[in-house]
Amino acid sequence: MGNGAVQEARQARKPRVSVKGEQTRARLIVAARSLLAGEDDVPFTTRNVSALAGVTHGMCHYHFKDRTDLIVAVVADIRPEWVTPMEEAVAGPGSFDERAERVIALLSQPEAADLARMHAALHWFSLTDERVRAALEGEYARWRACFVELYRVLATEREGGVDARPLVDAETLGEALAAAADGLAAIQSLGSEVNAAAVVRALVYGLVAGADRLSA
Repeated sequence: MGNGAVQEARQARKPRVSVKGEQTRARLIVAARSLLAGEDDVPFTTRNVSALAGVTHGMCHYHFKDRTDLIVAVVADIRPEWVTPMEEAVAGPGSFDERAERVIALLSQPEAADLARMHAALHWFSLTDERVRAALEGEYARWRACFVELYRVLATEREGGVDARPLVDAETLGEALAAAADGLAAIQSLGSEVNAAAVVRALVYGLVAGADRLSA
């Protein structure tokens, strides 16, 4: 086989190796998520994650330097399940009312049990691990920014309106809605009798009405 053929063969093998590596990494993250969301008492260690994923402990440390690296990867991995849908709901087309209804629909859905347990575990690790805390804070910052952006849409609509209503303090109202939404999630976990959609709708529009009265 000539040098050109050898080089082509090596290049052909690289994508397969890369794909295999990504598959192994994904299996480790799935296993890490399972342990974090588990209801048993299996300690969260790289050795236990490796065993659950069916890979060697050395291979786990090839992809993740330590336990913190693995936890931070989980923080990023769950983003599409709670942050991204909210970003898309606010960034989508429509008026403030239309976007607000999409936000209300999302906030009205009870958090999945496994995701709730993962969030609880991640918060626990963040108390003693600065890197986990930084990663988690970054995700929550993105989540809160969605609500700020929602009220910025209303502020923009008012700027172009003909009435004399005061402009919206988007940052204050957005942060207030985020804090209230966290509280609602806790209430929902304690009782199913809460009308989540009605509560969230009251929050979204009640914050605006209250701000208007204070600034009038």
